[in-house]
Amino acid sequence: MTPTTPQSSTTPQSPTTSQPSTTSQPSTGSHSPTHPAPLSGLRVLDLATLFAGPLAATLLGDFGAEVVKIEHPAKPDPSRGHGPSKDGVGLWWKMLGRNKRAITLDLSRPGGRKTLLRLAATADVIVENFRPGTLERWDLGWDELSAVNPRLVLARVTGFGQFGPYAHRPGFGTLAEAMSGFAAMTGEPDAPPTLPPFGLADSIAGLATAYAVLTALAARDRTGEGQVVDMALIEPILTVLGPQPIWYDQLGHVQPRTGNRSQNNAPRNTYRTADGTWVAVSTSAQSVAERVMRLVGRPDLTDEPWFATGAGRARHADVLDEAVGGWIARHSRADVLAAFEKAEAAVAPVQDVRDVMADPQYRALGTITTVDDPELGPVRMQNVLFRLSATPGAIRWAGRPHGADTEEVLTELGLTRTDVKALREEGAV
Repeated sequence: MTPTTPQSSTTPQSPTTSQPSTTSQPSTGSHSPTHPAPLSGLRVLDLATLFAGPLAATLLGDFGAEVVKIEHPAKPDPSRGHGPSKDGVGLWWKMLGRNKRAITLDLSRPGGRKTLLRLAATADVIVENFRPGTLERWDLGWDELSAVNPRLVLARVTGFGQFGPYAHRPGFGTLAEAMSGFAAMTGEPDAPPTLPPFGLADSIAGLATAYAVLTALAARDRTGEGQVVDMALIEPILTVLGPQPIWYDQLGHVQPRTGNRSQNNAPRNTYRTADGTWVAVSTSAQSVAERVMRLVGRPDLTDEPWFATGAGRARHADVLDEAVGGWIARHSRADVLAAFEKAEAAVAPVQDVRDVMADPQYRALGTITTVDDPELGPVRMQNVLFRLSATPGAIRWAGRPHGADTEEVLTELGLTRTDVKALREEGAV
């Protein structure tokens, strides 16, 4: 992907003041002159809030894209205030805002609009999640943006997409989790539909948006022209739910709530150990199911005709759960995990974040890394999403304070200090 050539001097890859550095981790990697980051030279303007659009920009920044986070001067991205904070500093933002330079612009003001168009002329990607028609109301729609930069990719992330009967409704991940069928199939059979206690639909849409942006940039390499990405929160989650539509189309089948059980295999559940902890068992493969039953002392069940298929086993889940659950209940979690590993059967401890932070496999992978932050000191967070052997990603700094890089970014754009002062007086920054 060939990045757009900026119309101003090259922008540094990290803030020139208070540059945090990532501590050494085998999977974090670093960007060296001989192996630049894979997205180095790509410029992304992140206009989005809560949470899919900003996450997509974070993922691009993790692999070298220069991301400029643009927030309203008086109304920052609400993620800065979501969840717990320390000393008044939002912790979620430290992760979501990492590798981003933070500036402020009020796009509804003439000075803000003009400045965004100047920034758009230097950018490869804009990510936004305003309701459809909002950018157009500010004369910042696709026509205006593509006029100043025909190679621009505009990623538009909304609850319901840019058109259709719901397009102008306010949309959040919770609504997508409900509308997609996720909530309807999640929970115990006799309990209400269950929503996830975290931003599931937003996170899936963030991943999908990053993929969509890279796809559009690959197309730009062939055509020389940018385009619009229309991402609706209600669609990616439907994709990851699997074959629900085709099952219904061909068989009229609607997947019911089955709790931790599966309609496709058994035993598959969470089981309480003798020391009061929990483990999860999966038997998606027939050979694994047979190993589990031998391990728990019920090899006789493998001779039953129904045991030969996952669906057959699922119909006899009560019998299998009693056998597996009874054996696990008599052993400590450590003994259960050791026995399953020796038997080459699939098991995992049910962990909370305390366990995750200490888990030896996560430690070996460097999944949790430490970043030095000027406001909080060393902070631990999830590392970059995957490992590349030659051009790894890196966390160069955690989320920056609101508007911390405004003057620097705008002067790099060619604005004078007088220009920036005028924008401040207008309330545009």
